[in-house]
Amino acid sequence: MATILCMKWGTKYGPEYVNRLHSMVKRHLTIPHRFVCLTDNREGLHAGIETFPIPSLKLPAGAPERGWTKLVSFSPDLSAPGGPELKGEVLFLDIDIVIVGNIDGFFQQPGEFLIIRDWQKGDYTGNSSVYRWTAGAHPDVLDYFRANLEAVRQRHRNEQEFLTAHLSAQGKVSYWPETWCRSFKRHCVKYFPFSFWQTPTIPEGAKIVVFHGVPNPPDALVGRSGKWYRRVLPTPWIGENWK
Repeated sequence: MATILCMKWGTKYGPEYVNRLHSMVKRHLTIPHRFVCLTDNREGLHAGIETFPIPSLKLPAGAPERGWTKLVSFSPDLSAPGGPELKGEVLFLDIDIVIVGNIDGFFQQPGEFLIIRDWQKGDYTGNSSVYRWTAGAHPDVLDYFRANLEAVRQRHRNEQEFLTAHLSAQGKVSYWPETWCRSFKRHCVKYFPFSFWQTPTIPEGAKIVVFHGVPNPPDALVGRSGKWYRRVLPTPWIGENWK
């Protein structure tokens, strides 16, 4: 059975983010699947969501997190008895995405490890808002990170840079078709100055809209943006899909 995996920790995102992701997956994924959330607080989550504790990343005290926690998606604990016992293909989804089309293809696309090709980088770097692998595969990702923490942090700014570089060196990385995962800021919002009078649109062929930085879905819905020159008009289709 296919598995959707997400993570929620800390207080930045409330349970409504996971609940809405769960609802979107139910509407847009037709193949049998589980929905698993690794979290430090399951309060407020839908009853149909399987919840489990987040495996320890085992960072030294005081080390900056910077999203490194997502690397525990490769922890052997997730396939072992007593945990979620993940099997088969696993699709990781960030909880602040908006699903706008059928996502069956994310389980059908061939590849050992698939990830978004980052829109802002000219090299191999992936964006880890959406990635897929086989449960139990690539345990060396976490082993290498723990054994070489300082070197990894000096060489890579965050988890997605390290993850893509590590698996690319082994020839295991493939990228999703370009149109499937689109950036709200780069592909939906119109370029300046058109953004001041044109509403953001869903790009043709998009299945998932990714929100990175500012704005997030609730801000974009009502037209709040972080910078004056990156004007975002209220975007009704977010409310129609992010529920």
